[in-house]
Amino acid sequence: ATRGKDITFVAKVDSASMLRKPVTKWMKGKWLDLSSKAGKHLQFKESYDRNTKIYIYEMTILKVVDGDAGGYRCEVSTKDKCDSCTFNITVEAAEQAQQTNILEAFKRSGDAGEDAGDLDFSGLLKKRERKQKEVPQEDVDVWEILKKAKPCDYEKIAFQYGITDLRGMLKRLKKMRSEPKKSDAFVRKLDPAYSVEKGKKIQMSVEVADPDAPIKWLKNGQEIKPSAKYVFESIGNVRKLTINKCTLSDDAAYECVIGEEKCFTEVFVQEPPVTITKMLDDMHTLVGEKVEFEVEVSEEGAGVKWMKDGVELSRDGKYRFKKDGKKHWLIISEATKEDIGMYHVVTNGGESKAELEVEDKELKILQSIADLTVRSTEQAVFKCEVSDKVTGKWYKDGVEVVASNHIKMTHVGRIHKLVIDDVKAEDAGDYTFVPDGHALSLSAKLNFIEIKIEYIPRQEPPKIHLDTTGSMTNKNTIIVVAGNKLRLDVEITGEPAPTVCWKRGENEISSMEGRVRVESRKDLSSFVIEGAERGDEGAYSITVTNPAGEDNAELNIKIVDVPDPPENVRCTGVGEDTATVLWDPPKFDGGVPVKGYLMERKKKDSSRWTKLNFDVYEMTTYEAKKMIEGMMYEMRVFAVNGIGISQPSGVSKPFMPIAPTSEPTRLIVDDITDGTCALKWRPPERIGAGGVDGYIIEYCLEGGTEWVQANEDPIENTIFRVRGLQLGEKYMFRVKAVNIAGCSAPAEINQGVTIREITENPRIRLPRQLRTKFIRRVGEKVNLVIPFQGKPRPVVTWFKDGAPLDMKLVNVRTTEVDTILFIRESTRGHSGCYTLSVQIENMEDKAAIEIQIVEKPGPPIAVMVTDVWGFNAALEWKPPKDNGNSEITGYTIQKADMKTKEWFTVYEHNRRPRCTVSDLVMGNEYSFRVFSENICGLSEDAGLSKNTAVIAKTGLRSKRQAFKERDMNSCPKFTAPLMDRCVIAGYNTALSCAVRGLPKPKIIWMKNKTIISSNPKYIMQNNQGVLTLNIRKPSLFDGGKYTCKAVNELGEDEVECKLEVRGKARLPAKQANKQTSYEKEREREREREREREREREREIQPYRLRQPSCKGL
Repeated sequence: ATRGKDITFVAKVDSASMLRKPVTKWMKGKWLDLSSKAGKHLQFKESYDRNTKIYIYEMTILKVVDGDAGGYRCEVSTKDKCDSCTFNITVEAAEQAQQTNILEAFKRSGDAGEDAGDLDFSGLLKKRERKQKEVPQEDVDVWEILKKAKPCDYEKIAFQYGITDLRGMLKRLKKMRSEPKKSDAFVRKLDPAYSVEKGKKIQMSVEVADPDAPIKWLKNGQEIKPSAKYVFESIGNVRKLTINKCTLSDDAAYECVIGEEKCFTEVFVQEPPVTITKMLDDMHTLVGEKVEFEVEVSEEGAGVKWMKDGVELSRDGKYRFKKDGKKHWLIISEATKEDIGMYHVVTNGGESKAELEVEDKELKILQSIADLTVRSTEQAVFKCEVSDKVTGKWYKDGVEVVASNHIKMTHVGRIHKLVIDDVKAEDAGDYTFVPDGHALSLSAKLNFIEIKIEYIPRQEPPKIHLDTTGSMTNKNTIIVVAGNKLRLDVEITGEPAPTVCWKRGENEISSMEGRVRVESRKDLSSFVIEGAERGDEGAYSITVTNPAGEDNAELNIKIVDVPDPPENVRCTGVGEDTATVLWDPPKFDGGVPVKGYLMERKKKDSSRWTKLNFDVYEMTTYEAKKMIEGMMYEMRVFAVNGIGISQPSGVSKPFMPIAPTSEPTRLIVDDITDGTCALKWRPPERIGAGGVDGYIIEYCLEGGTEWVQANEDPIENTIFRVRGLQLGEKYMFRVKAVNIAGCSAPAEINQGVTIREITENPRIRLPRQLRTKFIRRVGEKVNLVIPFQGKPRPVVTWFKDGAPLDMKLVNVRTTEVDTILFIRESTRGHSGCYTLSVQIENMEDKAAIEIQIVEKPGPPIAVMVTDVWGFNAALEWKPPKDNGNSEITGYTIQKADMKTKEWFTVYEHNRRPRCTVSDLVMGNEYSFRVFSENICGLSEDAGLSKNTAVIAKTGLRSKRQAFKERDMNSCPKFTAPLMDRCVIAGYNTALSCAVRGLPKPKIIWMKNKTIISSNPKYIMQNNQGVLTLNIRKPSLFDGGKYTCKAVNELGEDEVECKLEVRGKARLPAKQANKQTSYEKEREREREREREREREREREIQPYRLRQPSCKGL
């Protein structure tokens, strides 16, 4: 790049495969983000080609300087992609143009003159220096020379060895001198630079050699004190500085100081891109009105750039910029036609645009000029007032009036005056005022009266000369606009000079000062009202008298004003994007007929009103269009008459443009009784933004036309029972959806519905938790709620174990839809099978509920120490006599040394009535006790062992006895019995038990004492003593008593269980889904049963491997 010139870099990004607009960053070096440096020196621009789908990003450097040299990088990223490109800028000096006059180089040979001789071009040749042969020089290390030289000799050495960049030479020399110096205080210094986004935190760390050395942190040479923003941390030899919520003021140089040594770094704070959160709105206004464009950005204090038609706007008298927090405004004080265009607001993270339309304002006449009749040397004043501050010209008989000492023209605000002093005869004529830029003109006539004075020494009766021209609509009636000044000059003649008396009704007006006053001059009486009000309206009279007679005149003053605001503005109907607004005319029309109305609307939460019409609308009903469905709006109305525009009316109640919903769907009859009919339906398919406020249900007799509303207020539910219907009649029903927009189209039932009693079979809906055994502890309360259905009301009966239920033991309460069985304090006597019967005539439904009341079991009995060997003792016992009405789930075994009598738990949840206690101490005598356990917990008391186990001491010498082979043969014995089962027909089941014995016993399976032969329905398995009988898809006939028998040479043993097979319940179609969930629950129950069987198999595995003899057992 050339120094002092502009340079532009262009990056093109293909966005054909991108879902979002890419984010682009221009970087200098490794860290510096150039977006924060945008201004007069750096400018950024972006554009988008819709045809090729290519984003074009430009960076322009204006008037390149030496500091712009270096490496640059352009990064482009989207949500999941990133790419970059790098480039370098080298700044060169501009070439100096040679100022040589080329004509002087053309010379002629010889001395004959200007035209003699031949042309000599030798002057154009450059002098060429002869190159001397270079003497080879030895390689010299300039940096070594500079290191040893004095600083005052640096410039001389640089000139000698051709070094031009003195600043770069000094930086490198300083770096070379500082490199070999190792820091004694710092093991690891700060990084050269850090970069962080605005609002986030950054952490800088150093590692020091001495953990006890004091450390200081400096910012731009000022020491930093620890605070909530600056946090100091010390972890071993590492010292950290954390800066929370970084701002632009944190972009500075930082130092870490230990004693005399320092390390430096620089922190760059990057501003996040400023996005626009509230876009510009299009504006429509009139010439001369104030315009405000408002935009809201994501960051407070962010800079924005305002542009019009691509040209940046500057702050001058026409445009003003305003900023408050995140909001920015562009204000145009008085709009003109030149302001029409497209306005942009641009930030570094987005832009928004809006269009401004300006229309000419209609100029209205507030006060017209009136004809004047004046006499010589008097003053004539023509005055008019228009609705806007415009300039204009005065004309007399078609010729423009020029201001002079005699004629003066003034313009103050909206009032224009033409004043003629010392009126002469030549001043009479037609005067016209023409506003600039408007096709409008005001005309009046100046009449000149020449007075000849003659002295007649006689009396003349008084005479009132009332001027009926100007603002008088008819004779003696004056119309005055409210707020304007009324000055009525009445010429009076008479000799001698008459006295004047003004009256309003019977009250004389004698005030010479104030708002209503009378001013008198010779031959002229003036009645003045400053700022006319409605109360000034009425009949006035003037009476003049002198000795020669009397004269009077009647006047009627009428005050006209802008009308009162319209009243009772209300919304009478809405559509999808329209609303119908109605209002009442103003009570007072201002004395002038109302020409029409102007309407404005705004969003409820907004403060900006939008005009709906620029031409006067004559009706009192208006349909507003182009509204947003679902948005709340408010309306106000202005009344317009010949005087002006009234104050705005009161704001209407908020309303929402919205369309009614579609008709409800799937209307069906759900239930019919002898006088009612229950209806069900679904919500409408199209609801819209207004939602559904409720539903209205109507009915009429079949063939009739009079529909009766069944509900007074709309209901929110989609089910309703219509009551008060006549039995045996056919009715038609329909349902309408209601919202703020009104009622939807009705949903009707195609055919008539006959009102009659419906019989429903009795059916018990047994809750899921009652389909299995219902277990409660003794003393707990039992509260069973069982719903049922049936019409007419069924008869409910309870049974216990087949006999009628004794109502003294339990409490039963029955309603139309359910029955409740309640036991306040349950006992074991309440256990049993309860049967519920629901009966209607000869139809009946039953349900069985099995209730089990349990408590803690009794202690085990016959606890014995059966064998003692080594440090082990074998125990056996029998189950307790009282199991607490529940299955025994295990035993807890404890031991106690007879010396200390302290009990310690050996086993918990032991399932078998035997165990082996190990790790006993030699020489001690032990006693044992056993607790039984069921679902309620451990028994209150324990079963104590009748004998003790003594662990004898062994001598120092071991006398080994001769080995005697033990007889391992034993009779069969079942270690795990068969368990009673209850299964559902059609689902596979299995019966399992475990046996031991040597020789291996023969296994025989029997059903009802009949041996099961090779039936493919039964599969018998023997896995190392674990016996399983698999029954494939059992039926009701497979129920019964199953026996497993084991036989060998030494004896036999058998176990048995009861298998109950229940049939599948036939459920109605409505309960199909419930049946599926019930089957899943049964499948989970079977899985838990299989897990218990595997647990039981793991418990008996050690005993199956051990195979002790029957005698030992």
